[in-house]
Amino acid sequence: MIRWNVVLAGGVGSRFWPLSTPERPKQLLPLVTDAPMLCDTIDRLRPSAPPERTLVLTNASLRDAVLRLDPSLPPENVIAEPRPAGTCAALAWAAQLIAQRDGSDAVMVCTHADWAIGDVPAFRATLDHAATVALAERALVTVGIVPSRPDSGFGYIQPGALVRDDVRRVARFAEKPDRATAERMVADGYLWNSGIFVWCVGDLLEEIRLHTPEVQPALEQSEGDLARFFAEVTSIAIDVGVLERSQRVLVLPGQFGWDDVGTWAALHRVRQHDSQENAMLGPSVACQATGNVVHADGTQVVLYGVHDLVVVARSGLVMVTSRDKAADLKTLLDALPPEVRDR
Repeated sequence: MIRWNVVLAGGVGSRFWPLSTPERPKQLLPLVTDAPMLCDTIDRLRPSAPPERTLVLTNASLRDAVLRLDPSLPPENVIAEPRPAGTCAALAWAAQLIAQRDGSDAVMVCTHADWAIGDVPAFRATLDHAATVALAERALVTVGIVPSRPDSGFGYIQPGALVRDDVRRVARFAEKPDRATAERMVADGYLWNSGIFVWCVGDLLEEIRLHTPEVQPALEQSEGDLARFFAEVTSIAIDVGVLERSQRVLVLPGQFGWDDVGTWAALHRVRQHDSQENAMLGPSVACQATGNVVHADGTQVVLYGVHDLVVVARSGLVMVTSRDKAADLKTLLDALPPEVRDR
């Protein structure tokens, strides 16, 4: 098996304001550990494929920053997307590039740069299993996370007929549900849609040819020209453009402490806690304070007698909210004057 790792590292992570900026989005920030999230991601994947078989797909404005973070990556393996065009376009381009270098049977393992993983050995073992299944079954394989709670912030996958061992066909993908629906889905054995995808590149390209008119014409006509492809392609997610239309999609369950770190509050789930259940990074002190999230970027933070807050401090700016409200930073950003929001 020839295996490639592909890391999706685009986006700006606006829900991590005021630390995240277009020039330094969340995937380039040390949010879970002392290392940037993208570095953590590449390190987790490194044992399964060398840097020359690792692609990072990112915004054009971030290409140089990615190369500075990991100089072991060949410059040609950091793909600078000229504009956001959805995950289907990005992964289609990656698959075509891999097929040109290593043939259509090369296995492509796709992950995102902004996840926290609690059990790294189990994560690697699951990806190895998914790669074996993708090659043996010539299928598009996704890893569905066994839910630890009913969460309305994730999409879900309904497993269908058993194919082999713990691998099943996908009966359907479900969009982010409300709380009551999420509870029913968890009780009925649905899995979280993690965004982990594994396939032979030729199989993905064939399914795009058959099912994805939003992408296939641009892929054919681009003749290897990245700028032309992204200028002509229609933006669409891989789930919608391929997986929901294909009959070759399989799912296997994953249990390795996966978390899509989407908000400041999520850091309370994935960071180490102190004796008072606070998740703090940077110079900070808590006294009679419990359940808080603190990210102090060079500015000392002291908490006293407060609970379940999010405090983000950087030079010249401090943001304080509750863990419950941390998912709704868009409302805050819309209300702020530009001189504060864009500082």
